[in-house]
Amino acid sequence: MQVPIKKINDLVWEVPVEYNRHMRVPARIYADETLLAMMKREETLHQGINITQLPGIQKYGIILPDGHQGYGFPIGGVAAFDAEEGIIT
Repeated sequence: MQVPIKKINDLVWEVPVEYNRHMRVPARIYADETLLAMMKREETLHQGINITQLPGIQKYGIILPDGHQGYGFPIGGVAAFDAEEGIIT
Protein backbone atom coordinates (compact mmCIF):
# COMPACT_ATOMS: atom_id res chain seq x y z
CA MET A 1 0.00 0.00 0.00
CA GLN A 2 1.38 3.38 -1.00
CA VAL A 3 1.92 5.82 1.85
CA PRO A 4 -0.16 9.01 1.42
CA ILE A 5 2.08 12.03 1.83
CA LYS A 6 0.66 15.53 2.20
CA LYS A 7 2.90 18.43 1.16
CA ILE A 8 3.01 21.09 3.89
CA ASN A 9 5.60 23.23 2.08
CA ASP A 10 8.63 22.66 -0.19
CA LEU A 11 10.60 20.97 2.59
CA VAL A 12 7.96 19.58 4.96
CA TRP A 13 5.73 16.58 4.28
CA GLU A 14 3.25 14.72 6.47
CA VAL A 15 1.71 11.27 6.69
CA PRO A 16 -1.71 11.78 8.36
CA VAL A 17 -2.86 9.63 11.28
CA GLU A 18 -5.74 8.38 9.15
CA TYR A 19 -3.26 6.30 7.12
CA ASN A 20 -2.92 3.67 9.84
CA ARG A 21 -5.32 3.01 12.71
CA HIS A 22 -2.39 2.45 15.08
CA MET A 23 -0.81 5.87 14.47
CA ARG A 24 -1.09 8.12 17.54
CA VAL A 25 0.35 11.23 15.85
CA PRO A 26 1.22 12.25 12.27
CA ALA A 27 4.64 11.51 10.78
CA ARG A 28 6.54 14.62 9.66
CA ILE A 29 9.28 14.41 7.04
CA TYR A 30 11.77 17.24 6.53
CA ALA A 31 13.24 16.74 3.07
CA ASP A 32 13.27 18.07 -0.47
CA GLU A 33 11.64 16.04 -3.25
CA THR A 34 14.89 14.24 -4.14
CA LEU A 35 15.49 13.07 -0.58
CA LEU A 36 11.84 12.13 -0.16
CA ALA A 37 12.03 9.95 -3.28
CA MET A 38 15.05 8.14 -1.81
CA MET A 39 13.17 7.56 1.47
CA LYS A 40 10.24 6.09 -0.47
CA ARG A 41 12.52 3.47 -2.08
CA GLU A 42 13.70 2.22 1.32
CA GLU A 43 11.73 1.28 4.44
CA THR A 44 12.35 4.76 5.88
CA LEU A 45 8.75 5.98 5.65
CA HIS A 46 7.34 2.76 7.08
CA GLN A 47 9.81 2.94 9.95
CA GLY A 48 8.80 6.57 10.51
CA ILE A 49 5.18 5.46 10.70
CA ASN A 50 6.22 2.84 13.26
CA ILE A 51 7.59 5.67 15.43
CA THR A 52 4.12 7.26 15.53
CA GLN A 53 2.65 4.12 17.10
CA LEU A 54 4.84 4.10 20.21
CA PRO A 55 3.20 4.74 23.60
CA GLY A 56 3.42 8.28 24.92
CA ILE A 57 4.68 9.87 21.70
CA GLN A 58 4.11 13.63 21.55
CA LYS A 59 2.95 15.74 18.57
CA TYR A 60 4.85 14.08 15.65
CA GLY A 61 7.17 11.26 14.68
CA ILE A 62 9.90 13.07 12.73
CA ILE A 63 12.23 12.03 9.93
CA LEU A 64 15.06 14.49 9.29
CA PRO A 65 16.69 15.12 5.87
CA ASP A 66 19.41 12.54 6.56
CA GLY A 67 16.75 9.90 7.29
CA HIS A 68 17.35 6.41 5.97
CA GLN A 69 16.50 2.84 6.83
CA GLY A 70 17.60 1.67 10.24
CA TYR A 71 16.70 -1.34 12.40
CA GLY A 72 13.08 -0.61 13.32
CA PHE A 73 13.62 3.10 14.06
CA PRO A 74 14.94 5.04 11.06
CA ILE A 75 18.35 6.65 11.19
CA GLY A 76 17.54 10.37 11.35
CA GLY A 77 14.29 9.69 13.20
CA VAL A 78 13.31 11.88 16.16
CA ALA A 79 10.52 11.51 18.69
CA ALA A 80 9.61 13.02 22.06
CA PHE A 81 7.77 10.98 24.68
CA ASP A 82 5.75 11.72 27.78
CA ALA A 83 7.80 10.90 30.89
CA GLU A 84 4.89 9.04 32.52
CA GLU A 85 3.24 7.33 29.55
CA GLY A 86 6.20 6.95 27.18
CA ILE A 87 8.56 4.13 26.37
CA ILE A 88 11.65 3.16 28.30
CA THR A 89 14.89 3.13 26.31
